[in-house]
Amino acid sequence: MKKKKNVAVIPARGGSQAIPKKNIKLFEGKPLIAWTIECALAVKGIDRVIVSTDSQEIADISLQYGAEVPFLRPTEISTSQTPIEPVMAHAYEWLIKNEHYRPESVILLFTTCPIRETRHIEEALALFYDSGADSVISVNESPAHYTPYWTLVRNREGSVSYFNGQDIRRGYSRRQDFPQTCFAKNDLVFVIKPQNLFEDPPSLFGKKVELYVTGRIYDADINTPEDWELTLMTYRYLKSKDKNP
Repeated sequence: MKKKKNVAVIPARGGSQAIPKKNIKLFEGKPLIAWTIECALAVKGIDRVIVSTDSQEIADISLQYGAEVPFLRPTEISTSQTPIEPVMAHAYEWLIKNEHYRPESVILLFTTCPIRETRHIEEALALFYDSGADSVISVNESPAHYTPYWTLVRNREGSVSYFNGQDIRRGYSRRQDFPQTCFAKNDLVFVIKPQNLFEDPPSLFGKKVELYVTGRIYDADINTPEDWELTLMTYRYLKSKDKNP
């Protein structure tokens, strides 16, 4: 059987407003980006780990930790308003044009999830090929009060209802009565078919999406100093559990 080509792409923009130099700030002794690079390098099935960055400083540190940085990302797709799709499409097209390397899957890994484990990526990649999906997205079950069934909104007239318009006096009193389970994306891992990035509209998802469900404790997304501290607490808690099962 022909071996599949799978490339991990780690986007790491140089600019960061809430946490200056976030991607290379030390998280428990290592640059934040190093945690994602080392995790990806340990995954069975990933051929290459590429960092897409506009910063030479991030590039140099990424190389030290074993990632490839074959290009610096153009400034026009390196702003805080740039969606992720053109960043991923640029990396994929660059590899084809410059190295004639055409992977069957692209694994998107955000640096803001330093507590992900190798197994998360391996299991999502296996689900991608087993299911024949266009994408596999990591999620966790939403806490009950974050679902549409218990989320409150206020309309223009000032009346309060549940998100779906239901009268709060007639809503669900128990989460067990919700008609379906709700999931939240947790950004641990995205495995996608490259052609999704060139559809109309371009997206990570494609038509057939599979959900890879993880524990909610892994739902980390560092964007603020508070996120940083909470993620650090979670990391230390998980490490203490490993030492004292």
